[in-house]
Formats: sequence, structure tokens, C-alpha cells
Amino acid sequence: MDTELASMLGAAARAARVRLGLTQADVAERIGMASEVYGRLERGHMLPSVQNLRRLCVVLNVPPHQLLGLGDELAAPPPGKEKSSGKVREDDTPEMRRLLRNLKKLSAVQLKLMNLVASAMQQKKK
Repeated sequence: MDTELASMLGAAARAARVRLGLTQADVAERIGMASEVYGRLERGHMLPSVQNLRRLCVVLNVPPHQLLGLGDELAAPPPGKEKSSGKVREDDTPEMRRLLRNLKKLSAVQLKLMNLVASAMQQKKK
């Protein structure tokens, strides 16, 4: 593995992720990678597959030449829009995105119970 390239790619991915206000878990989920593995990528301990590099470019809205540390003169056209697992809204906090990820894993009955708890909490606040 080219450790210099891995470090450069990881730093560029981290900078783009932070700029977008995303967590490592947010990006990992959207590219279909475990959070722990994505963390290793950002730390420069691994290189992504070509498929994951493309997904990363789409999710982070970064052209591949930027992640690879190439100059603009070698830039390829940006990848087309791909369907992602969800759009990031500016008002979504990392806590809200974490909650939504956890809620997506619940059964219908568990979701109903969580809705009742949230409703009760709102009633109590009034």
C-alpha cells in the first residue's frame, strides 16, 4: 500500500467531511462501509476500492483528483449524481443523524413505542 497516498486521501476525505458537517458514521453509512473501516481510511491506514472511492467522491461532493492529490489540470468531470441513503439538511445535527440511524434499525412496534415516548416528552414540556 502507498502510505503517502493513503495519508493524503484520508486527510482530504476528513477535510471534506468536516466541511459538510458530517460524522464518520454518516459517511460510512452512505458509502456502505463500516464506521471503523472508514475511520481507518481517514487515518491513512488503508486505501478504498475503486467503487468506494467513487462513492466517497459523490457523498463528499469532491472530485476524485482532489482526493488523490492531483492538480486541477488532471481533473476529470465530476461523477454523476447517485441516489444516496438520505440528504443532509443544514439543520440536522450529528445527534439527530445518529438518532435517525438508530431509529431505522427498529421494528414497527419499537418505532411506535419511541413515537409515544417522544409525544409524551413534548406534552411534558408544554
